[in-house]
Amino acid sequence: MSALVISGTGIPLEAQGPSATFDVFEASIEELQGALERGAVSSVELVEGYLARIAAYDQRGPQINAILRANPAALDEAARLDRERAEQGPRGSLHGIPVIVKDNYDTRDMATTAASVALATHRPREDAYQVRRLREAGAIILAKSNLHELAYGITTISSLGGQTQNPYDPQRNPGGSSGGTGAAVASSFAAVGWGSDTCGSIRIPAAVNNLFGLRPTKGLSSIAGIVPLSHSQDTGGPLARTATDLAIALDATIGPDSADPATSVLADRELPRFVDALDAGALRGARIGVLRQHIGDEREERETTRLVEEALAAMERLGAEIVEIEIPDLPNLLAGTSLIDLEFKWDLLDYLARTPDAPVQSLSEILERGLYHEAVEGVLVRSDRSTSREPPEKVEALAKRAALVTAVDSVMVENGLDALAYPSIRREAARIGEPAIGSNCQLSAATGMPALTVPAGLSNRGVPIGLELLGRPFTDDRLVAIGFAYEQAVAPRRAPPFVPALIDGAAPAPVQFSVAAEPVGPSSASATVPVRASFTYDPVMGTLELLSLEASEGDGLHAVAVRRGATGPIVHRFVGPGGGAAQAFRLEPTDRPALQAGELRLQIFTGQGPSPSSEAPLLLPDSDP
Repeated sequence: MSALVISGTGIPLEAQGPSATFDVFEASIEELQGALERGAVSSVELVEGYLARIAAYDQRGPQINAILRANPAALDEAARLDRERAEQGPRGSLHGIPVIVKDNYDTRDMATTAASVALATHRPREDAYQVRRLREAGAIILAKSNLHELAYGITTISSLGGQTQNPYDPQRNPGGSSGGTGAAVASSFAAVGWGSDTCGSIRIPAAVNNLFGLRPTKGLSSIAGIVPLSHSQDTGGPLARTATDLAIALDATIGPDSADPATSVLADRELPRFVDALDAGALRGARIGVLRQHIGDEREERETTRLVEEALAAMERLGAEIVEIEIPDLPNLLAGTSLIDLEFKWDLLDYLARTPDAPVQSLSEILERGLYHEAVEGVLVRSDRSTSREPPEKVEALAKRAALVTAVDSVMVENGLDALAYPSIRREAARIGEPAIGSNCQLSAATGMPALTVPAGLSNRGVPIGLELLGRPFTDDRLVAIGFAYEQAVAPRRAPPFVPALIDGAAPAPVQFSVAAEPVGPSSASATVPVRASFTYDPVMGTLELLSLEASEGDGLHAVAVRRGATGPIVHRFVGPGGGAAQAFRLEPTDRPALQAGELRLQIFTGQGPSPSSEAPLLLPDSDP
């Protein structure tokens, strides 16, 4: 019997290493295509570049844990597309571009698991409609991403994939259910990625990963081949680092599909052209209604509210008219409109019945065999209680949804609105293990109206916040144009600090440095011996460790500490009275640039008084003082 060996990366491809001349970090699709057209890089090298980042950061370093499996044929597909480019030219904007799809999209050459051990051996025979469209466009399916198990939650934890972490703060969740895609795209594990949204599952990961994400008008994109949660609410589409990348990805994958009856709404309707609609002046004359009922004022919500209001103020400066809007009786209109609990059991049953040799046959079987993560037990049990495909509760919910559509559309028409605005989620991403509170997902999910999440900025703790713009049906391209105009003026995208650019194909190595703390204050005239301290700084994890300290005993050591600025607070105490071992600490994301700029100070406190007796700026090698 052979032994199972567990190694670090989980990436089964034999890559030769990324291109030495082109870095995929934060690169847009346009930049990638430009480099491919110039011959500065090949698609094979792009695949290698993204795989190197996955190897460095997905299971190592911050352990983002966004990727369930890499496509073992990705390098071969890239080589084939390189040859095709050389012989025939590119098919379009996605030719030779590596992308990621959420692992609830059927792929004929890889398992589709919805991140559940129940489906670990599930091998569909056909691609999902949007996967097929991606392959036809020349995109390379690089990998499949983790998701909240069976797409039934918003923190991205699963029995097959475990817990995905947020690249802006690995102690927080990445949203969900498309949190694996969101974290992967934010981490530059691929150019762009696909998720699904039943109630916030594209928009929430976009919000907490500083991305653009559109829940399209219901029926604009096909859900055929996506493991269902609720066929009446399910949608699928991309998450991207830029509005232009989002537009390119949408143009490649929207359209009618006979396998998805919802797309029949596209009959005799001209499809939007997202790239063509991009307009840096799209906010001039736009009317945006602030839906104050969806904006919080609790203590935990105020930072989100501040950033959303700043983003709206920026839109106003760009020519938009911002008006306060109220939808009468909105809480009651929204109550009872979700269909997930009523449809999931039956939709999953039908999906499995269409799949030859499915490893399980029903939700009941998954529960009976314990093939699920405990985090989803409650919602799965609740859904399995459904006893009818068309219960009275569903008839009531559909009637309530119709009333909600009428109310929202009436308010938008009467006020001449291009969009309603509110935060995608009213709080920062929750810390792992804590409940995610404050989602505003249901308004778009219950009306079928499109909703775009755009980055509103980073909180004072460095956590991304998202602004959601909801439009009338089939105004998806108008929403993306507004997001593009905002992006061009504000440039809200900030790369995650825990997944920086690679150096020679590897994560930046820890840096050792020393400082000499000179005497300060009244005692400085008599004290002439500086205090020398040596440190190690890990630029990936943001940890600072005190290695050694050389100081005379003097009046006794009270504390060795790090201070923010000349008069700011103490952010960490390395050593206290009596000395002892010094532990490494993780800088807050907002303190990382302060360290680079020499704005953090080492301070030594002794018995000479409450003020420090010695201090020095903490300067990394090659930093400016």
